[in-house]
Amino acid sequence: MLLFTPGPTPVPEAVRQAMATPTIHHRTPEFEAIFAQAREKMMDMFKMDECIFLASSGTGAMQACMVNLCHKKVLSVNSGKFGERFGKIADALNLPKVELKYDWNTPVSIDDVKKALDENSDIDAICIQICESAGGLRHPVEEVAALAKSINKDIMVIADGITAVGVEPIDVTNIDALITGSQKAFMLPPGLAMIGLSNAAVAKIGSGRDYYFNLATELKNQQKNTTAWTATTTLIAGLNAIFDEIEKSGGSAKLYEDTEKRAKATIAALKALGLEIYPSSPALSMSTVIDDDAEKIRKLLKNSYDVNMAGGQDLIDVNDTTGKFKPPSEEELNLFRDALRKELGMPVSRRYSGGADINASCGMLASGMEI
Repeated sequence: MLLFTPGPTPVPEAVRQAMATPTIHHRTPEFEAIFAQAREKMMDMFKMDECIFLASSGTGAMQACMVNLCHKKVLSVNSGKFGERFGKIADALNLPKVELKYDWNTPVSIDDVKKALDENSDIDAICIQICESAGGLRHPVEEVAALAKSINKDIMVIADGITAVGVEPIDVTNIDALITGSQKAFMLPPGLAMIGLSNAAVAKIGSGRDYYFNLATELKNQQKNTTAWTATTTLIAGLNAIFDEIEKSGGSAKLYEDTEKRAKATIAALKALGLEIYPSSPALSMSTVIDDDAEKIRKLLKNSYDVNMAGGQDLIDVNDTTGKFKPPSEEELNLFRDALRKELGMPVSRRYSGGADINASCGMLASGMEI
């Protein structure tokens, strides 16, 4: 089964081998060294003042940030299932909220954010996705964060970067908590969440709240290269292997450059197939198309061709090449392309108007070349 989904994603062989080494105890000097290496490299990727690892899904990290950083009222942005989730967490915590709701293909309006902040002076946190995975949308998070800080420097900006961190450089100047997870761009199995924190966020956390998700307790321990609770030892070893592979491939700058090229090539290839790109502001990490037969196409690709794709309603998320340090092989891309063509009723050898050849597009996707 080929996984062409936002996450989980296929795990590279070198990383699988790193995770297959004998398990070591999390309260040992050997693991402390592994943890220290992962923490240092994760902080470098975040470009933030502090970093916390959690044995949790990304949703757990979302809740942890809201518990520790939202004390009065939260402004949440809802352009899909994951933005909606911030609002549901607020409800579960009995936290007052103001929710800005949009269609899944529509980014947040800066004017709406300003109006909400002007009308609600007690808002002390903003929760927003960088990439809303439900529709492949990229929010203008950096602009939202800058606006919030210009109105009230004490507002905590919590950004869900689960499908953005490791995909593109993110300006974290005005971001206080940046969340990501192991199963997306990092190409690891699920179960490890990572949070980058600003110094302002650390100060607001103070002595922390909650028990398991008390970020003050975690930070105190992790600054000593250990964890408050049982660590995901295997995943953290795998994370180090991922960082090693990124360095071998030219570093994060090369990773971001290649990702952008593959994203553009993916969009071009999908358009050449006659498919409609769904979001008005597409994210680099995924390419989402809309089609009346989306559910049927997804089922056929999975059942007939062993190609597993994500999506919902009339959407298909194409995550075959973007948001990963290691693109799929050309053979895998050709399999995906031909399967999709057949189900769209198109001949495999078809060339498209304007000289755009889907074969060439897929070859460039595999190599990371721009088209």
